[in-house]
Amino acid sequence: MFEDGTMYLKGVGSRRAKMLEEIGIATCRDLLHFYPRRYLDHTTVSKVVELRNDGEATTVVGTIVVAGEVQGARRPRYEAIMVDEWNGRMKLLWFQGLTWIKRAFAPGDRVAFHGKVQLFRGEWSMTHPEFDKLDEEGPQLSTMRILALYPGGAKFQAVGLTSKTFRRIIHHLIKTRGWDIPQVLPPWIVSGFDLMDGRVALRAIHFPKSQPELDKARERLKFEELFFLQLLLRRIQAKRQLRQGIRLHSGGPKLSQFLRDSLPFTLTNDQARALQDIVRDVAEGRQMHRLLQGDVGSGKTVLAMAALLMAVDSGYQGAFMAPTEVLVEQQYSSLKKYLGPIGVEVRLLAGRQRKKEREQILDELASGAAHIVVGTHAVIQDKVKFNRLAMAVIDEQHRFGVRQRGSLLAKGRNPHTLLMTATPIPRSLALTRYGDLDISLIKELPAGRKPIHTRLLSEKRRGEMVKLVRDELAKGHQVYVVYPQVEESEKTDLKDAERGFMEWKSQCADYAVGLVHGRMLSDAKEEVMLRFKAGELHVLVATTVIEVGVDTPNATVIVIEHSERFGLSQLHQMRGRVGRGQAQSYCVFMADYRQSTEARERLRVLLETTDGFKISDEDLRIRGHGEFFGTRQSGLPDLRIADIVDDTPIIENANKAVKQLAVRDPLFAAEEHKAMRHYFETFFVAQLEGFARAG
Repeated sequence: MFEDGTMYLKGVGSRRAKMLEEIGIATCRDLLHFYPRRYLDHTTVSKVVELRNDGEATTVVGTIVVAGEVQGARRPRYEAIMVDEWNGRMKLLWFQGLTWIKRAFAPGDRVAFHGKVQLFRGEWSMTHPEFDKLDEEGPQLSTMRILALYPGGAKFQAVGLTSKTFRRIIHHLIKTRGWDIPQVLPPWIVSGFDLMDGRVALRAIHFPKSQPELDKARERLKFEELFFLQLLLRRIQAKRQLRQGIRLHSGGPKLSQFLRDSLPFTLTNDQARALQDIVRDVAEGRQMHRLLQGDVGSGKTVLAMAALLMAVDSGYQGAFMAPTEVLVEQQYSSLKKYLGPIGVEVRLLAGRQRKKEREQILDELASGAAHIVVGTHAVIQDKVKFNRLAMAVIDEQHRFGVRQRGSLLAKGRNPHTLLMTATPIPRSLALTRYGDLDISLIKELPAGRKPIHTRLLSEKRRGEMVKLVRDELAKGHQVYVVYPQVEESEKTDLKDAERGFMEWKSQCADYAVGLVHGRMLSDAKEEVMLRFKAGELHVLVATTVIEVGVDTPNATVIVIEHSERFGLSQLHQMRGRVGRGQAQSYCVFMADYRQSTEARERLRVLLETTDGFKISDEDLRIRGHGEFFGTRQSGLPDLRIADIVDDTPIIENANKAVKQLAVRDPLFAAEEHKAMRHYFETFFVAQLEGFARAG
């Protein structure tokens, strides 16, 4: 019943139904789970006369007294003046989207505005604020009623899809059909975890009677969402574990020689444990799906080589896929260096290859003459055929989507999969986005590595940075200097790599300086990187192309210009380009002290720790789960209400419930689980099958 379309609901109709579909609301169920983005009550509305902090995010409510387009010196803008009930004035400004904002509201309208306030010449203002028209509902705010406000801009308001309209439509739906809403969680879970009734929660999330009731409703709906997500992940994992995998030998001659003779160091305890995880997986006769997460420089590639050698020793082939050509070249060089001398035929698939060379490599892969291939997306092209693929290693796996990973696995018959990432995963994310994988952690760094000294300097202290660079160059070491953009731009005053290259050539005239950036052809990029690695270049001026995959142990300094412009994970990755040898290394963040609060927070974290796991927790907290790690490529359903950052206790409880269900009724066969089984099969089997096809 709740899968009916919305067109025939009171207040919808064909035009609004089409608009609703554009924002993902196709059915009555979708409408019920279209949660408010915020609420208005007496605690969330600020008085303009009491505002104190410039840059503070807040909500103000008032009546529009003036609104219209104003011609500026360069371009027109739209201005409105709002007055709240305490006679406080707020100016609202728009420089973009003037066509639709003109139709959004007019003098006399009561509107709630949400955004950051600025104080200019004694007048408070907001630029491009979010807003909600309150119509005649405004006076009810003073009755302490909590009012739901829904997502949607002027495009939807143009057809009457305001927050008021959503409230009216949803109220009618709940009033007339609320008791038909299925109870998808069994009573033992609801009572065992002290959850609100499901029907009550859906009413309360849209029409809360009090803040405590709203809190309980949010808890219930978050739990439900996270429960079914983790149930899906466990089913995916169980389905994979039923697949017969290729049994591989872990005591073969090439792997033994590699571990005994080729490595110039002893495996750390974490590396040894991860290796045993891999050995156990491939010997069990089931298809391995393991995620290897370890900080920058922790030695993940060594374990990838070991896994590939298990396949080669057993008479099979391996593939190593990485997201960028720079990283691919780096990994190819490492594999050739360590595996070539023990008789392993390693091949590179790269865009710069000539047709004849490429065809020869394809023939060798198809015949089995080539044991291992390293490449970017080129590895999953239709023309690439393997003779006997048994091990697929995917580096920086979050850069690839589910289909891309699945395309590689389709090259063999249930090949083992080792996914790798240098961005450690917070536990909450591991449970909700990677719960279908076995996970191995590498926290230890190889012996002899020294912590990187990190400094934050302003432009006034540039001389200190230059002195450090010259001191390290004088010791025979090398230096990276990273810029946020390739060339000078009229739109920003950021330093750029091309000008920086000329400046460093002048400042370090007695040293060789190179330049590398993303706009260069692959051959030119590779040549510069190889010259730097070989020590022919002393200073490498670059953009973020050096973020991953560059391994030059002699490099001891990395300078990052405009560090306030980069993300936390990105800064940590770039810092990891140094500190890979025995000498003391340094990272210098050059930053504008007028940076945003968020930028200051990112840099503070990096100054306090080099622990990638702590940094990943902070990165998740600052950026939120939607962007962290490219989770939108995961193929999993999006979270509508739960938040991976703030809801860790609920995640843990949902995980406990899934484990209890696995013991109590693993097949959902009991009568008490009938509604839950129907709900899961209706809305999650498609994702389950999609993951099955993707490996």
